[in-house]
Amino acid sequence: MKRWWKTASSLTQLCRSATVTGLLLLGGLSTGCTSLTQPITGIPVRRLPPQFLAQTKNNLVPLDPSRLTQEPPRQYLLDAGDILGVYIEGILPYSSADKPPEPPPVNLPTEQSTLDPSIGFPIVVQENGTISLPSIEPIKVKGMTIEQVTNLVKKAYLDAKIVQDNARLQPSVTLMQERTYNVVVVRQDIAVQNPFFQANNQMGGRGNYVRGSDQSSSGKMIKLPAYQNDVLHALMSSGGLPGINAKNEVKILKASRVRQQERDQFVQQFYQTYYSNPNPCGCPPPLPDDPNVIKIPMRLPPGVIPSFRPEDILLEEGDVVHIESREAEVFYTGGMLAGGEWLIPRDYDLDVLGAMAMAGTGIGQRGQQQGGGFGVNSIGGVPPGILYILRKTPCNGQITIEVDLAKAAVDPRERPLVMPGDTLILRYKPCEEVLNFSIGTFFTFGLQAILQGVNR
Repeated sequence: MKRWWKTASSLTQLCRSATVTGLLLLGGLSTGCTSLTQPITGIPVRRLPPQFLAQTKNNLVPLDPSRLTQEPPRQYLLDAGDILGVYIEGILPYSSADKPPEPPPVNLPTEQSTLDPSIGFPIVVQENGTISLPSIEPIKVKGMTIEQVTNLVKKAYLDAKIVQDNARLQPSVTLMQERTYNVVVVRQDIAVQNPFFQANNQMGGRGNYVRGSDQSSSGKMIKLPAYQNDVLHALMSSGGLPGINAKNEVKILKASRVRQQERDQFVQQFYQTYYSNPNPCGCPPPLPDDPNVIKIPMRLPPGVIPSFRPEDILLEEGDVVHIESREAEVFYTGGMLAGGEWLIPRDYDLDVLGAMAMAGTGIGQRGQQQGGGFGVNSIGGVPPGILYILRKTPCNGQITIEVDLAKAAVDPRERPLVMPGDTLILRYKPCEEVLNFSIGTFFTFGLQAILQGVNR
């Protein structure tokens, strides 16, 4: 009789705990279960239109660096800015017949130069491609070799009958200094990080990438010798090829093509045309590329030939080479994932499972932030099973992509690639929320009631 009474008492306590559990469950469903009170609906990955999917980057091939440099001619061809060493006995420098001729000066090149020592007096090739020598008309030397200029100088003095003896006239022409081009290189991939940002990294913080933390541009003026005035030499002189912090392209602003006022007028007219006939259901069209800017991709799909021309990689006086940071190529996490801003890899694909692992929560693990009515669903141990991707669309729109993690674990087609600007929200399914809450409530209150009844 006594044993029966204890059993009945235990059952009574269990029923009471079940009643309490039910009441708590109803309270949790009405106040704390976000999957039920704040539902999110999305498009399953299989039904998503192709234009909203990210393009793969795993198959991109680095651009051959030889396409960024020019092939120099076999012989140096003169142009404006070159400095020649010229010596003509009795003429340059002038000496009278009763005095012995002066020996030519010897000029040693600088340490950075690859030229041989030269002799003679400096003569600059003018902007019009000519040189001026005593007693004769200017000689056009643009595009000629040193040997051709030597023969041309000799012929000019013989034709002018300044020197009658062909054997006595032996002019010496050497290259004293090659022409150079002043080019500006602006790089955002070589930067100094903010000390606060470095401290967070050392402490092992999650999601501590902050846009703008690596935006310190390094710029310098570079003098490029003739036949080295190309993109490759400019990059190698300023720190090497673009790193992983840079966008997958190099921009060249051609100084000779800059027409800033014309560009401003074009932009103004472009948008005035749209706003004069606005479309309430549309948005402003994207602005066409600036024709003054040449874009050179650094990675291309297999078999794709770059569209830029060989002359596009040549740099002239005042050109600007710009390497932009890819600081905007980030995604965000929330919900059951640790909130943060994460940088997307530049050269390989990142799918949703990799993004979750980057945020510190792999598939099948409980989230970093535990949701639910009274915070007891973590005892249930059922991991969140659905991931939502909030993806931006043109004209400030948005679509929501629904990823079932159970399917994504076994089917790569259920794992879409992450795009810049995406927001990933990890949540429980409604059934998972209820199951976690029920199990947690049972272990918190039900077992306690049973043990109390048995002890009685």
